[in-house]
Amino acid sequence: MTIQTRRILGTSLLLGSLFLGASQALAETVLHRGNSGEPQTLDQANTSIDIEAFILKDLYEGLTIYNPKGEIVAGAAESWTISDDGTVYTFKIRENAKWSDGSPVTAEDFVFSIQRVQNPETAAKYANILYPIKNAEKANKGEAKLEEIGVKAVDAKTLEITLERATPFFLELLAHQTALPVSKASVEKNGKDFVKPGTMVSNGAYKLVSHVPNDNLVVEKNENHWDAANTKIDKVIFYPIDDQAASVRRFEAKEMDLVYNFSADQINRLKESYGEQVRVSPSASTYYYVFDNRQEPFNDVRVRQALSMAVDRDFLATEIYSGAQLPTYSLVPDGLGGYSAAKADFAEMSQLDREDKAIALMKDAGYGEDGKPLAIEIRYNTNPNHERVATAVADMWKNTFGATVTMTNLDVASHYAYLQEGGAFNVARAGWVADYADAENFLALNVSTNTSFNYGKYKSEEFDALMAKSYAEGDAEARKKILHDAEVILMRDQPIAPLMSTANLWLVSDRVSGWEDNAANEHLSRFLSVAE
Repeated sequence: MTIQTRRILGTSLLLGSLFLGASQALAETVLHRGNSGEPQTLDQANTSIDIEAFILKDLYEGLTIYNPKGEIVAGAAESWTISDDGTVYTFKIRENAKWSDGSPVTAEDFVFSIQRVQNPETAAKYANILYPIKNAEKANKGEAKLEEIGVKAVDAKTLEITLERATPFFLELLAHQTALPVSKASVEKNGKDFVKPGTMVSNGAYKLVSHVPNDNLVVEKNENHWDAANTKIDKVIFYPIDDQAASVRRFEAKEMDLVYNFSADQINRLKESYGEQVRVSPSASTYYYVFDNRQEPFNDVRVRQALSMAVDRDFLATEIYSGAQLPTYSLVPDGLGGYSAAKADFAEMSQLDREDKAIALMKDAGYGEDGKPLAIEIRYNTNPNHERVATAVADMWKNTFGATVTMTNLDVASHYAYLQEGGAFNVARAGWVADYADAENFLALNVSTNTSFNYGKYKSEEFDALMAKSYAEGDAEARKKILHDAEVILMRDQPIAPLMSTANLWLVSDRVSGWEDNAANEHLSRFLSVAE
């Protein structure tokens, strides 16, 4: 402050208050976080994609959470016990766990939240994530009362959850965004408006301050969080930018500290300029194309097999993703929870042999250059990498079958909303990141009753029966064998064409500390710090 300014101010009292205000402003630490798309919702009962999860897990805290290494640790629950048969979990909620309005987080809040997700009227997209809870699936299908779901508030800070059967990965399910609690008092008072800035009551490390759709979403430190003293970042600004080139430019201009997803063809250039700020980490996830099994000719298994065979996955992984992805021929990533993935029977063929067989299959189905014309539309969510993949696949199908291929794209929220709402299509790009380390998480996508994520409406009584059998099998190894057999059927029928095992691509500024790459792709802002 200059001498001239001091003279203008005139009083030492005002001067002191200005110094105090300036020091407080300077002390505020802000994390600028690129989030690669606008969230469809901030209601945990309706969430389904990772860009929503990143925000919601900063705002809310489940019974369990992921630490920076991607390991399950205590969250709103400080401890728990599990019955000898693995079916009853008793959680002790932290005495100092509070909502952002200062009211206590109670066991009843969790009971209310779980019942709300399973209420058919809520139409939760991810209700099945909590189906292991006793009577949850029945209640969600209207076959049992919400009060019959196996959740009980023993007292204000003790929650008991009873399962249908032992579920080894249940603690991981509770860290999913669908299992995040809502304030019963807030939802009952505000209804659907409970998600709005100024109204939302949250129990996580941050609280919602403002949200300008397609511009930014701001959260600030929740002083009522039980671990607020160790939360070093005061404010997080999420930028929903799906333009990857724009995100990279803003990172290079030091306007953003984190960027989620960037164009893979920039990996080498960015590494040369930014070194370890470029993060490429393995992920338990799969990039795949799904066929609309309701539409001709995609309701013909021969057509689906032929189209899948004709895709040169090595080219996609190497040329488009610069080695940041790996070609795959199974839906379930290899080694997930000790599971041995079942690969498509053409996995060991050379690409030339695959193409020859694909042409024969397509001809047998009556399509292609010697049969009925093959017209295909590929849908994908707006993203340069996805556009390049779609362009390459279109060329492969044109060259192999003489197909006429067009492409259409929507922003990520609209793309997945269209698929989840059952819109008709030919071929659509999709991806799945493990919610928990178990093959069932991937295979269950294709169960005929999975109305949210079985985008292609695949229906196989044989596959469904094996999946049902796996839920009733208590022996871990026998269960893995059943799941493997189910995936064999899936890879035979090719309702989806797995293309690549994906990697997580992040840009992490060197002024950010506490970041750790992990396969779960979990990065809570509360575990990070920012150097000014």
